[in-house]
Amino acid sequence: MYLDQAKKSEIFEKYGASVKDTGSAESQIALFSFRIAHLTEHLKKNHKDHVTARALTQLVGKRRALLNYLYKLDIERYRAIIKALGLRK
Repeated sequence: MYLDQAKKSEIFEKYGASVKDTGSAESQIALFSFRIAHLTEHLKKNHKDHVTARALTQLVGKRRALLNYLYKLDIERYRAIIKALGLRK
């Protein structure tokens, strides 16, 4: 599988407060971004996979909702995660 427990722990450790910090907005956004990148690569090879395309759209929506929440909650944390993940210019 492309996303095993070790990779999840690495993402949570890098973007969250600790390895056990799976609920913070930053760690969830980072995990969604990793999954979005993986699904995007999959769809480049399998462009007729409509189920995966729908799942990708849903993930992008979830990430956008979390980013909007973080923007309203704390603009500095929002800017930090955007810069760390390279989501904007």
